[in-house]
This record gives sequence, structure tokens and C-alpha cells, in this order.
Amino acid sequence: MRTWVAPGRVNIIGEHTDYNDGYVLPIALPQVMRCTAAARADGSVRVGSRQQPGEPVLVAVSDLAAERARMPGWARYPLGVVAEFTRRGHRIPGVDLDLDGEVPIGAGLSSSAALSCAVAIALRDLFAPGLTDRSLIDVARAAENDYVGAPTGVLDQSAALLCTAGHALLLDVRAFAADTTAPRGTEQIPFDLAAFGLELLVIDTGQPHELVDGRYAERRDQCAAAAAALGAGALRDVATTDVGRIADDVLRRRARHVVTENARVLAIAEKLREGADPRGIGPILTAGHASLRDDFEVSTPALDAAVDAALAAGAHGARMVGGGFGGSVVALVDRDRTAAVVEAVRRRFGDADLPGPRTFVVVPAAGAHRIG
Repeated sequence: MRTWVAPGRVNIIGEHTDYNDGYVLPIALPQVMRCTAAARADGSVRVGSRQQPGEPVLVAVSDLAAERARMPGWARYPLGVVAEFTRRGHRIPGVDLDLDGEVPIGAGLSSSAALSCAVAIALRDLFAPGLTDRSLIDVARAAENDYVGAPTGVLDQSAALLCTAGHALLLDVRAFAADTTAPRGTEQIPFDLAAFGLELLVIDTGQPHELVDGRYAERRDQCAAAAAALGAGALRDVATTDVGRIADDVLRRRARHVVTENARVLAIAEKLREGADPRGIGPILTAGHASLRDDFEVSTPALDAAVDAALAAGAHGARMVGGGFGGSVVALVDRDRTAAVVEAVRRRFGDADLPGPRTFVVVPAAGAHRIG
């Protein structure tokens, strides 16, 4: 058996912009999901996970679609990838999949896409070696959309497969979607915080988020309605000055977040591209959190507490990451202030009777690959 890994991701900036044809700027995490895989010849898929108790799931490849509803939620991610491979005409005679990893689940760090992409790259190498990374992104996203029922965009899968060490990935989703044969619309932006004495701190609030509970889908529907109200194909095409013409207050605020968030992505990418001191992106990160909290309404009291405490302790900027309704915060901090920021957040959580957060520093890591 061989082992493949795919990383979680932190989005430096660009939340809820990917499904609006906009821009995103993620990095891959050092934390990965692992898939150890081997072909089998009996027409079955066996899936086991170190994080899930009980016997492994065993199902015939030919029954994946019919048996989806009875599959446990965690198993639908890898099984969905197998199902998508076969739906696209790739023959899988059977496969063993053993899963493990350290990307925190439900923390807004894209553990699900990391898992799907680790399985996808394993299946590609075993059964369909001609598939490009661009095709794998579509496979992994379709598995989550159609088999799991999570209405994600391409951000998470693109980060897991295309990010490179030491860089953030600037992704123009519209240009990317226009070419399904190659990763158009991508640029690797240098992101070396250590050279400036900085660190990127992740604060996992311990409040898991779920993309299949309806609120994420609701935001997507609201964005589509806001674009339609202006006669635009997507909010990517809307100018800031046009947002005020949306009569409905909720739709107007949803649109304002997406339009201003796209501008924030491009502003941060330009600063990093120029080699400017990354401390200058701090206020832009914080503005992104305010927009997610007030206009898009996907923050929580715990996320807000983490952001406020980090800023009060000297962070240059802080914001929630991921789809929202729980998960994690990132804070841009001076290396010699990291411990103080962590302690300030822990005190704030203790004062609010919140469970202690998990904290760790991340650096831009490599995308999915085989390790053995």
C-alpha cells in the first residue's frame, strides 16, 4: 500500500467569494489528511478511518450511488470521490482506503476537502494516471457537492492541490472555471512572514461548523438573488457604487461583503507581490472580519471574542476564516508577541465561560502529493 497526503488550508482573505466568480488567497497548511490506498479485485470499496470507531465501511463500487443514503457522514467524502471517478468513466476494480490526519475537523480549515483530495490523488495514481490536477479539483468538488451534499465552491480543493510551499495562491475563480484542462487564473504569491519577524496564528474556537446544515446554502442563494437584482451574472461583476441600488437590506449587505472582499483580496495580493512589510495587510484582514460579521452574518460570539482579544493583545490584524458559523480565526502577530496573544485569547475565553481554544502557528506548505 502507498500513502498520499493533502493539506488543510487557511484563506488569508477571500471568504464567500469563490462561488461568486471572485478572488481568493489561500495557503496550504502543514497539517494534512492521509490516504493509504491499494487496489483490490473484488469490486468493493473498503474505507476505514483512525478517527472513526467501529468496523470499516464496505460497499460494492457498483452500489455506491444506491447506497449513499445509508453511508455514515464521514465515509461519504471518500466514497463520493470513488463514485465520481466511476461516473466519469474511470474503471475502479476495487480499492482499500485507510484514512488518518491532523487537520482539525470542523475548524474552518477545510479538513473535508483535504480528505477528498487525498483520496482523489490516490485514485488518480492507481487507476487514472492521465488526469490533471485541474480535473482532480472538479472530481473532488463534485464529490462534495453531489454525494455529500455540501455546496462548496472550488477554493478548498484548489488550495489542497495547487498551493506551493512559501506562497499564497491567488485564484481568479472565473478564469479558473473557464478552462477545465489547466489551472488558468492562478498565481503563486510569495508569503514569507518569518523574514519580517511575523507569524500567522490559527485560533480554533472549538465550535465546529457544518456546511451541510443549510445556512451556507442560504448565503449562496442570497448572493445569486443579489446579483440578479442588479442584472449581473455574478457579484464579481458588481461595482461598489452599484450595491446601494439593491432594495432588499439583507441582499444589499450580502452583496456589499462580496464586492468589498474581492477588493481586499486584490489589495493584499498586490502588497505581498511588491514585497511590502506584511504588517500592512493587518487592517485589511480585520476589515474582512467586520464585513463577515456585520454584512454576511456568519461570525459567532466565540469568533468575535478571539478576534477582539488578539487585536487588543497586539495582533496586526485578525479575522474569522472559512464558511463561518464556527471554526477558527487567524491573527497576524509579531513572533515575539505570539505567546502573549495566545494567553490573551485564553483569558477572554475563560472570562466568557467558553472552552479553551486550540492554537497553533502555520506556514505556507505544499499541496497534495504522495509520500510513500
